[in-house]
Parts: sequence; structure tokens; C-alpha cells
Amino acid sequence: MNWFSQYALFLAETATVVIAILSILLFISSQRRKLPTVSGRLSVKDISQEYEQIKDDILMSSMDELEAKQYTKDLKKQKKLEKKQTKLAVKQKQKQKQDKSSNQIAGAKPKLFVLSFNGSMDAHEVEELRQEITAVLAIIKPEDQVVIKLESPGGVVHGYGLAASQLLRFRARNIPFTAVVDKVAASGGYMMACTANKIVAAPFAIVGSIGVVAQIPNFNRLLKKHDVDIELQTAGEYKRTLTMFGENTDEGRQKFKQELEETHLLFKDFVKEYRPNVDIEQVATGEHWFAAQAKDKGLVDQISTSDDFILSHLDTHKIISVSFQRKQKLSEKISKNVVKSVERLFFRQGNGL
Repeated sequence: MNWFSQYALFLAETATVVIAILSILLFISSQRRKLPTVSGRLSVKDISQEYEQIKDDILMSSMDELEAKQYTKDLKKQKKLEKKQTKLAVKQKQKQKQDKSSNQIAGAKPKLFVLSFNGSMDAHEVEELRQEITAVLAIIKPEDQVVIKLESPGGVVHGYGLAASQLLRFRARNIPFTAVVDKVAASGGYMMACTANKIVAAPFAIVGSIGVVAQIPNFNRLLKKHDVDIELQTAGEYKRTLTMFGENTDEGRQKFKQELEETHLLFKDFVKEYRPNVDIEQVATGEHWFAAQAKDKGLVDQISTSDDFILSHLDTHKIISVSFQRKQKLSEKISKNVVKSVERLFFRQGNGL
């Protein structure tokens, strides 16, 4: 009788855990399905003045008092002249409304559009990225450029595949496009980065990890120990290869491994297409490197932080920040926090780049 009560307690505990996990997953799924595809606000901001202020502060901090006064005086003259040129440009633009090249009017600078992508495991941020890219493509001129501040350790294959495809829209339009990495762009994150014409990274930013990983826990032996049977019915020889609760076979493991190798091959071909100078067999080992090392391997083109890179364009470009903020309900915010918690616990369990 004591054995039966312990067994019943084990079943109750197992059922409680399974029900709790399923409830969380169903809640997250239902909330995400309720989200509108487009509901948010596009923010377009001229951040040139912010960078100009940084530049002025740096210059003045290195000057003595007399030099600083003279610099301030010259700066006021320059801004006054620029203001006058802008007014003149506006007048000329009004007279040349039918001229498609009106952006080339004296005094007008080409634009550098700045986007940001901070990716999670499921790459759900791709929806915001899609909106931002669509907005930029609607107004960009041939002389303009795009830079994306990219941060991501990678994640699910289909999510990062779509994110990379969104960035390729710039390549399709022959728009100069630079990916800048301050911390990490590994695995799926690097797949996104390699779509750019140029990759810039901070010295200790992590890049690479051109590989595929999948990890699945299996509770079959534990269930057998307690005489619990799991029955799985499928139609199709490989509808399920490896499972969490059933007994896995060597044939299933072999098929699962084959699928990983095929995904890895697609990943390598993708990187090779957009980074043709890279020795793909040397770098596609799943390893990652700091940017200073990765530059020697051709994975990175330039060592610099995003701020320095953008600052270097200040004299020649108007810096425009573009971001799309999706409206979030309270229920979505809660589900997002739950997802982040699950990601921290099970990040290595899913098939991902």
C-alpha cells in the first residue's frame, strides 16, 4: 500500500509539472496569435546633433581655455552659415519640385539610416525589423547608406533565416549596407551580419559560430522505471525522429543527425555566397572568435565600435535613426518575460543556428 501511495504521488507530481508547462506554452501561443501583424509606431529621428555634440565635447575637452573659446566662436559661425545654406536649399527645392534630383541641392547631405536589432532565441524582433526596412526603402536615395547595429547570439533556424532575408532587401536594391557589432553576432546573428556589404565589429565582440546545435532531453528510462508507457502514433516514416518521452532508435538518431548536417551545409553555402573571401571549411567548425581574431579570418572587415563608425560619417552624412515600436498589451509583456525565462533554461535544447 505504501508503494502504491508513493507511485500515485509521483504521477501527481509529474502531471502537475506537465500541465504547468503546457499551460504556459498555450498561454504564450494564444497571446501571440492575438497580436496584430502591424500595430505600433514608427520613430524617425535625426540624431546628427547628438553625435555633433559628442564630437564637440571631445574636441573641447582636449583644448585649453583660449582654444576652446575660439572653437566655440568658429562653431557658431559655421552653424549660422549652415542655417543660411539650409534656407537657400529649401527655396531652391520649392522651385525645383519636379526635379527628382532635388536631394543633390547644395548644402544637402546624403543620409545614413541607422537601424538596431537585438535578437532573442526565436528572433521575434524580425517583425519590427521588417517595418523599419520597409520604411527606409520607401524613401532612400541612391546616395544614402544604411547601417544596422546588430546584437544576437543566434537562435532558431527559420527565425534568423527570415531576418537575414529581410536584410537582403537592401542588397537587392544595391544600397550600401553595413552591419556593426558591439558585443555579439554569432551563429544566426552572424548569418544576418554576413548579408551586409561590410562588417564592422568592436575588438572583443564575438562573431562566428557557424554551426548548428540541437539538444533534446529524453525521459524514457525514468518513465520505464516507474512503469509509465508513452504511446506515440505517427503517419510518415520520419514524422518524429527523436522524442522527449519515447524510446529513441539509432535510425531516428541518424536521420536527426542528417537533418543537422543538411542545415549546416545550407548555412555554410549562405556565408560563402556573401563572404566569398572566407575559407568556409576553416571557419565553419562551430567555433567563435573575438573580432580582432576574426578579422584575420575574413569574418570581419573593420575593427571599430558602432559609435566611432557612425561618428566617422558625421561630416558627410545626415544621421537618421529609424525604429519601430510595436504596441504591447500587458498580457504580451507577461508572456515575453516568461519566454525569456524559458530561453535561459532551455536555450540549448532546440534546433538552431
